Amino acid sequence: MSEVAAAEVVRARIDSDVKREASAVLAGMGLSISDAIRLMLVRVVSDKKLPFDIYVPNVTTQAAMRNASEGQLEQFATVADLMGALNRDDAES
Repeated sequence: MSEVAAAEVVRARIDSDVKREASAVLAGMGLSISDAIRLMLVRVVSDKKLPFDIYVPNVTTQAAMRNASEGQLEQFATVADLMGALNRDDAES
């Protein structure tokens, strides 16, 4: 990092549970949330990208996620029933 003292403040709204859990995880690494944000931003500057991959789900995945959250997934009583449905899907493709 540069020799200049940090002078800017960054604020972010975050769910209180996420903040609490992140603080605990980071504390185990000897870091604060501010340290983690500072490290991430330094990495963004040096690599010119985020230090992790972000995936945007395609339309099919978005529909499946919506169906799952709305409880509209097909359910099976046995593994054999599930495998039968999967095999039918393969045969139809």
